[in-house]
Amino acid sequence: IDTTTPGGRLIFHVFGALGQFERDLIRERTKAGLTAAAARGRKGGRKPVVTADKLQRAREHIANGLNVREAATRLKVSKTALYTALQSTSAADS
Repeated sequence: IDTTTPGGRLIFHVFGALGQFERDLIRERTKAGLTAAAARGRKGGRKPVVTADKLQRAREHIANGLNVREAATRLKVSKTALYTALQSTSAADS
């Protein structure tokens, strides 16, 4: 496309407008799909690695003298995931 001519600039802007229009359509369809899924009760994201049961057992292990790393190893979760779960529930309890 030769953008030094009026016709070239017109084509350039038309293609840009078509690209923006397509992007807006994709955004609209995505939002509609997410809204429809939410109406059906679907939630996005991963399932939590540290379940409520594992969190309770981790607290028991820690109360019995294990550190977080050892408790995480026994529960077969990463120490980072366990730290995050412990911090998020302690913040919610406060």
